[in-house]
Amino acid sequence: MRHAHSVAEVRAAEAELMARLPEGALMQRAAAGLASVCARLLDGVYGTRVLLLVGGGDNGGDALYAGARLARRGARVTAALASPRAHEEGLAALREAGGRVLPSARLEELLSGGGVPEAFAGTDLVIDGLTGIGGRGALRGLYAPLVRALPPDAAVVACDVPSGVDADTGEVEGEAVRADVTVTFGTFKPGLLIDPGAAHAGVVELVDIGLDLPAPEVIADATADVRLPRPGPESDKYRRGVVGVLAGGADYTGAAVLAVGSALHGGAGMVRFASSAPVVDLVRQRWPEAVTAVLPPDEAPDLAEVGRVQAWVVGPGLGTDARAHRLVRAALETEVPVLVDADGLNVLAGLPAGRRRALLDRPAPTVLTPHAGELARLLDADRAGIEARRLAHVRRAAEELNATVLLKGSTTLVAAPGGRPVRANLTGTPRLAAAGTGDVLSGLIGALLATGLPAPEAAAHGAHLHGLAARLASAPDPALSASPITAFDVLTALPAAFRRLP
Repeated sequence: MRHAHSVAEVRAAEAELMARLPEGALMQRAAAGLASVCARLLDGVYGTRVLLLVGGGDNGGDALYAGARLARRGARVTAALASPRAHEEGLAALREAGGRVLPSARLEELLSGGGVPEAFAGTDLVIDGLTGIGGRGALRGLYAPLVRALPPDAAVVACDVPSGVDADTGEVEGEAVRADVTVTFGTFKPGLLIDPGAAHAGVVELVDIGLDLPAPEVIADATADVRLPRPGPESDKYRRGVVGVLAGGADYTGAAVLAVGSALHGGAGMVRFASSAPVVDLVRQRWPEAVTAVLPPDEAPDLAEVGRVQAWVVGPGLGTDARAHRLVRAALETEVPVLVDADGLNVLAGLPAGRRRALLDRPAPTVLTPHAGELARLLDADRAGIEARRLAHVRRAAEELNATVLLKGSTTLVAAPGGRPVRANLTGTPRLAAAGTGDVLSGLIGALLATGLPAPEAAAHGAHLHGLAARLASAPDPALSASPITAFDVLTALPAAFRRLP
């Protein structure tokens, strides 16, 4: 499991540790770890060319000391000073090891012509030590043109966090380093797990420097961390959990088929499905193991007549007409966990804020699974702003809507009322950007809710399995290249994803 902590928490832990260590010892620990990762990437240090991007802060010192270690092993190391101020002891160590230094005034001349300066040609490895975890907002001064001038064929290693990425949020304003590897110290930073910052980080290597940290702000599960309830000798279909699905309408019948199918594959003992007669017929034909019921078209449904369930899924393909409003309201008025997705979210977004909050102020858990556009409508916010500041908006949504909120996207985030931790899912793939995959996710999480998992765990584990299934579906054989997939491919790969769990 990856634990991520805020910059303030890291700074406090560093200060406490430095008070007990000899001066400079913590920076030497970081530099040693950074140099070790760089040496592995170079696969033979002697004779290679290494370019250090050095800012005015401690990350510049980390880069300089790591460069000195590589220079002592025979690398030709050049430090490009993007600030007139640089870590003096680190500079001295680099020079003593035989490294070369480009002062900021000379660097400015080299960058004035645009493109990649000739002095950078032939670089094998770039170490980014410009801003580190203290960087906020757009890169300024020589930093942005230096990032634009990096040699395209060189491997790039970021020191702690790629410059231009906000370590706390993953926000990127303007130019930012795109690293192949990020070597982060002490703990992961939230911005390394959350897009757009995560897309700039590449592979993240953690170097333990001995920090004593509080509970994490953001966590991300590995597959080995996903623990689900297992049937025991006395289990039956009711003890394993029964999930109810309210989905499908005149225009989107396939959503019901996908949601029911994924609920059946998601670990529940039984799936009850209720909808209009044509949709029920389609589901019964494809999934005969589902227990179905036809709902009256023009009157409020009595969900008790559908049968007892441990959780409801409402919304996929439902439409937004009066019937959809009745179904969403009926589900939320029950006393079991409810997942609301797709058109169910649009129904909620169309309600006055007071009525929406009244529906969501319920004793049982509620899970909402919006993408950025749906969340923008629920919060009356800007979609682009949500995409740029995903962590802040998913937290806000959980508090304002009194629900566990799963914000879909390139990195899916799950937040619950009451704060931390936010859960980041790292198994997602762009191949999930296909119609119907959200319906598969809804049914899967609904099944996990019915097994008794708490809402944040059900949402996070469902997202993990969903992404894992998509990866298995697109490249079932590691020797084969990944191929395009459909929502049904993801659904049918769910059993293989479950088999990967401990």
